[in-house]
Amino acid sequence: MTDEAGRDQEAVSKFVESFAAQLVEAGMQRMPARVFAALLSSDDGAMTSIELGEQLRISPAAVSGAVRYLAQTHMVSREREPGSRRERYVVHGDQWYEALTNREALIKRWEGALREGVSSLGADTPAGRRMAETLAFFEFVEGEVSAMMERWRVHRETRFGGAA
Repeated sequence: MTDEAGRDQEAVSKFVESFAAQLVEAGMQRMPARVFAALLSSDDGAMTSIELGEQLRISPAAVSGAVRYLAQTHMVSREREPGSRRERYVVHGDQWYEALTNREALIKRWEGALREGVSSLGADTPAGRRMAETLAFFEFVEGEVSAMMERWRVHRETRFGGAA
């Protein structure tokens, strides 16, 4: 069976489940991984709860929980359908950038907690040195991620233009 774009729906379904399995293996919860893969594979990158439920054969509650997780991690957003009270769930072309950028804020908070830990434990104690090394690691990662994100912006503009 094919969809309106002429794609084999079974092949699309296999891709969604395969990619979702890869996301699960990387640490994402199973249902959010399936919902994200389904949204990512849709032409307009947007689906309603009903559409997601039908495609994935899951309950509205499962869709709701998955979307809540994905919205909290900035991987999808909720938008109202024009002229309707119904929400659509949207994955944007820059979702990976947004997700990583939001992780940067988390790393900054961890750095603050680690600095406090070094101070509380004493920089000359074994625990304090371990804490300081962990802090140095996150400071290094933060700098590398910032530089990488800037390179990505330039690369993306060159390859895809300004539009998401």
